Amino acid sequence: QVQLVESGGGLVQAGGSLRLSCAASGRTFRRYAMGWFRQAPGKEREFVVAISWSGGSTYYADSVKGRFTISRDNAKNTVYLQMNSLKPDDTAVYYCAARYSGSSDPNKYEYDYWGQGTQVTVSS
Repeated sequence: QVQLVESGGGLVQAGGSLRLSCAASGRTFRRYAMGWFRQAPGKEREFVVAISWSGGSTYYADSVKGRFTISRDNAKNTVYLQMNSLKPDDTAVYYCAARYSGSSDPNKYEYDYWGQGTQVTVSS
């Protein structure tokens, strides 16, 4: 069992930055690939970025490439999402998710555990 708790969301102006954190419980965090997804009102939950268990492999949605960076610290059981050059279209609830496997994956149905989400609002 893995519990995930996101933090770091908030209100920011377009062009600004935020860093989200996702703290995981359990001693087997390093066995999980991790992903960030987001869901805007009235829309499906969509993939943002994922990282392999080692951090050696990442996979980004085209919409965030060059602006967002995922990283993880297995010693701290935490995964981070650095978001720069934010746009109003990035406004959503952001969720982290854990997948018991080594590889990153953009398919939300491959993930076993989810956090409760953190709101990110980008004003124009």
